[in-house]
Amino acid sequence: MDPIFKYMLPKELKESWIDKIENVEHPRELVVDVMFALQDHYGYLSDEALEETALLLDMSPLEVEELATFYTFIYREPVGKYVIHVCDSVICWMDGYESLQDYIGQKLEIKMGETTADGMFTLLPVCCIGYCDRSPAILINRKVYGPLTPEKLENLIDKLRAEAE
Repeated sequence: MDPIFKYMLPKELKESWIDKIENVEHPRELVVDVMFALQDHYGYLSDEALEETALLLDMSPLEVEELATFYTFIYREPVGKYVIHVCDSVICWMDGYESLQDYIGQKLEIKMGETTADGMFTLLPVCCIGYCDRSPAILINRKVYGPLTPEKLENLIDKLRAEAE
């Protein structure tokens, strides 16, 4: 298998996925893993990365697009270095997620769905992350934090900013 790529993946990444794909019975089952790998490489699943995924797995770009837009954690547009998913499930709602969401928005000076001007943070909603025992909770780059208070959030955001410098 040696698909002709319109857009060049780094050789190691391309060879790694070709090897994995050749060694599974149903390669299309790897589509989400491939999308995540390319998203991690490019920062989001660009149109080019979507086409590369389709080429790798012998799928149409439309088939990959349908899956990409279904999954909350696949980003089809550029996002910040840190993607903050605020859980808006019933349990988090009962435990006050709205005040935390408002606090994050005020601190970062963005609304839900936006990215900070410096490209550091993106704020997105997510329906239930499955951490009801830690509510109200958020995910930052797929890592859970909770239960949260405004003070804990402020410390966390300040820590992330400091790490990025």
